Amino acid sequence: MKKWLKVAAVAILFYVHIAGLLADVPRLNILNETVRAIYFHVPMWFGMVFLFGVSLFFAIQYLRRPTVENDRRSSEYANVGVAFGILGMLTGMLWATYTWGSPWHGDPKQNGAAIALLVYFAYFVLRGSVDNQEQKARLSAVYNIFAFAAMIPLIFIIPRLQDSLHPGSGGNPGFNVYDLDNRMRLIFYPAIIGWILIGLWIADLRTRLKTLNEKILDLDENIN
Repeated sequence: MKKWLKVAAVAILFYVHIAGLLADVPRLNILNETVRAIYFHVPMWFGMVFLFGVSLFFAIQYLRRPTVENDRRSSEYANVGVAFGILGMLTGMLWATYTWGSPWHGDPKQNGAAIALLVYFAYFVLRGSVDNQEQKARLSAVYNIFAFAAMIPLIFIIPRLQDSLHPGSGGNPGFNVYDLDNRMRLIFYPAIIGWILIGLWIADLRTRLKTLNEKILDLDENIN
């Protein structure tokens, strides 16, 4: 990852955290000051979907050109994507506690997100249950395609077809319908970009670290 992208990621999130906590927000019924959570909760889901998409790309690349590097990148981007998903779930539960009265309501989008994460948890269970490296990589790549295909309807399609407390679902208006304060957009969109860049940075670091660890293990085996 380019150095200027790393600097941009840190600068953007520094701005998002300061402006997100101190800038004025519209006074909306029920939400009140908790609307600031949109700067931290929603971008996590954008980051998760983006990282899962990158993981899918490397999974397809592995099936086309089987290399350890493609498998490693696919695995690590999925790993960081799950971490973002968990953070998105936790920030959403915290927000729901103050706006809906409890952290979990069985809302269709909550349930869909939880199931999508479980599908990806199964991806790592699959990787841990196969010893043969080549077989593990191939099965994981195929399962990755299935997991991404399952995630899209679970998060974006099915919740919109049912009654939901989330904005933009089941006839419930989205934020843009009743939130016309452009100042929020000046923080919200950079937040999405910043968190995605941080996710890419972390995944890149994990990939490089795993590569170095495997090289060290190979050197030890050769010495012994």
